[in-house]
Amino acid sequence: MEEEYSLVDTSKLLQAASDFSFDPGTRSEAAVKKFLDSFPLPVIISALQTKGDVPDLEDTLIDCLEKIFKTKYGASLIPHFMAFILVGLQAYSQRVRALSCKTISNLLEKLEDNTGLATSLVKENDVYPLLLNCLIDGDEQVAVAATEAIRNLASSQQGIEIIFPSTPNETIDIPKLAARCSSLGRVRVLALVVKLFSISSTTASLVYNSNLLGLLEEEVRNIKDTLISLSVLELFYELAEVQHGLEYILRTNILQLLISIIRNSSAESMLRSRAMMISGRLLFKDNILTFIDESGVKAVISAIDERLSLLDSQDVDEYECALEALGQIGSSSQGAALILSNASAAKHVVNAAFDLHGRGRQLAALHSLGNIVGEARPENNKLLNSDAEETLGRLIYETASNTPKLIPSGLVLAIFKLESEFRIAGYRLITGLSARPWLLVEICSRQEIINTITDSYTETTKIGMEARYKCCEATYKALSSSSKFLSDPALSGTAEKLLEAIKKGPYLAKGRKYEARPEVTTADRF
Repeated sequence: MEEEYSLVDTSKLLQAASDFSFDPGTRSEAAVKKFLDSFPLPVIISALQTKGDVPDLEDTLIDCLEKIFKTKYGASLIPHFMAFILVGLQAYSQRVRALSCKTISNLLEKLEDNTGLATSLVKENDVYPLLLNCLIDGDEQVAVAATEAIRNLASSQQGIEIIFPSTPNETIDIPKLAARCSSLGRVRVLALVVKLFSISSTTASLVYNSNLLGLLEEEVRNIKDTLISLSVLELFYELAEVQHGLEYILRTNILQLLISIIRNSSAESMLRSRAMMISGRLLFKDNILTFIDESGVKAVISAIDERLSLLDSQDVDEYECALEALGQIGSSSQGAALILSNASAAKHVVNAAFDLHGRGRQLAALHSLGNIVGEARPENNKLLNSDAEETLGRLIYETASNTPKLIPSGLVLAIFKLESEFRIAGYRLITGLSARPWLLVEICSRQEIINTITDSYTETTKIGMEARYKCCEATYKALSSSSKFLSDPALSGTAEKLLEAIKKGPYLAKGRKYEARPEVTTADRF
């Protein structure tokens, strides 16, 4: 039988496989069946194993097999060719190894059912250790394919039991595996830990209880290799994005480690910057104090504040990252109140927000201040406690008094005279600040500001139009909710103007004077 398969016309197979895999989309079940009627899987596999020196044969057959195994029919044939898959997982060719890993993924995705057939095949054939080897020793494509296959394996209870066996097994023990890897291999193992953690809260609990997050902590402690440290910090950033991740991450020592990096003047600037950004990402949720003590948040804010005090105008990137981190923490009312309880940290943000000389810093600070004053928070959650509100008002008025603008509305008007990206940040700022009566009166008393936010032609980008419209809505709601303001003839007129702008909607108003013009015109003929 093997001789029969080896006698196939290689040129015909190559042409047919090339035609079959040429279509960039997924092939239909019928197309796969028709192709395999002409060239059965044993023929393709035999040709792949004895490819010799035929140019492009390996790549073409691998592309062909990938498309076959992605279909339900093709996946149903995989159990009959497990021997080939096992050999492929240990092949010298990186493309064959990647194909084998992807084939295991297809097996688990398309054939797993209540009987657990696919996972049973993986277990019976001892596939998991081979996938781990591919993860560590393969090239980038192989490592990605192996990670995806292991993630699919962990999606079932039987698969989780293979990855986290009740009886210790040194071959597949993840901490021991990481210990004997190269630095690149360790990062890949840690990336796998993050993938497993993100599957479900049940798997996350297993990862945490197996102390696998401790592996990431150990790598963060070693800041001598900046690239490795940055890679691991990125993994923590991914963990922070996981819906069920925060409660587990904040049980570790990661915040203390991040604080130590932020305060470490001998560390690379990019490392400190990333540590600040991740700290902000970890502490941005509204219910953050249910996961961590208030003192922990204050310690992060204090560390960022200390770093800001040491930076000068040359440290642009790090300064901006510090401001953005404070803005992330200030997204929640709890975080905003804690930032304002640290007058020095809050002053850094407010001063930079209205400093026309540091453009990048100013933009970052404006967005951060917009977060702190509650631009993105619900209407009933914009205002903070009395101490925080008092600090906020005092800082803004003090900053204004130290500039030629003298009052807050002068600062806002100066922002609206800048480019669109600054105006957008200005809209966000007013959207949050308009909930404060002292600022609302300031804004509404300057017709130049009201004219800008009610002018349908001010912005030409979608994000700009939406930010301007949201600003109109917030200002109008704040104004119309107070009978005291509406009884003032000047302010009632402003309310009518805002309402009229709101009725037009966020996007380009009818009767726009300046229509869009093509950037490229047709050539003149004759």
